[in-house]
Amino acid sequence: MVGEVDATLIGVFGTGLWVMPEEVQGGNLGFTAIVPFGGPDIDATLSAPRAGRSASASDSIFTIGDPVVGVVLGWHEGDFHWTANASLNVPIGDYQKGELANLSFNRWAGDFTLAGTWFNPEAGFDLSGAAGFTLNGENPATDYRTGTEFHAEWAVTRHFGQEFSAGVAGYFYQQVTGDSGPGASLGDFKGRIAAIGGTMGYNFKMAETPVSLTLKIFQEFGAKNRPEGTAGFVTIAFPIGTPPAQVK
Repeated sequence: MVGEVDATLIGVFGTGLWVMPEEVQGGNLGFTAIVPFGGPDIDATLSAPRAGRSASASDSIFTIGDPVVGVVLGWHEGDFHWTANASLNVPIGDYQKGELANLSFNRWAGDFTLAGTWFNPEAGFDLSGAAGFTLNGENPATDYRTGTEFHAEWAVTRHFGQEFSAGVAGYFYQQVTGDSGPGASLGDFKGRIAAIGGTMGYNFKMAETPVSLTLKIFQEFGAKNRPEGTAGFVTIAFPIGTPPAQVK
């Protein structure tokens, strides 16, 4: 048998970050919340050439996914900046059992990531990297438990003044333990994917509010037990409110 899957996902991941004004353990403590919404569009075909038979199915949806809450602790020393991050996927988003298109994971999942950046304003170079593990719970609707996942991301960026930046970036994903549970009929089904691409940034002001616009495009390769394609990300970041006035 031959199976083909064509999947497209357009989503918005609304993210908020609040950083405490006081130092904690010599660093800055922040809290994050992410609410995804959007929808995948999936077309799947399964064919048996020798038998001359084939079957196809398609599904699409626009919905809200599982929210993710997290905590981040960051430190700074000269040109070096590093963070420890922990986040939790809360399975309360819209999930439709038996459907091809779902934005929610419908399972508890915890992620632990360490990230670091070296940025020298005089040289104009930014070297960043992050690596972490995701621990997954079982989806009660399918009795399927995804294995532990390792992920790593990196970027080398050149800043051209205060406004523009450009560089190369990539990511790597490897499932380090197999899937399990009564619903794992295909065995451990460990996944893997890698990607490389480019990043561009533009900083500007809207009225008096600073805005950061970033575009990233990746071409994936080396896929195993995962879809492979082109991924694009557009990020718009800006502060809400104004910082308190400094007392002299």
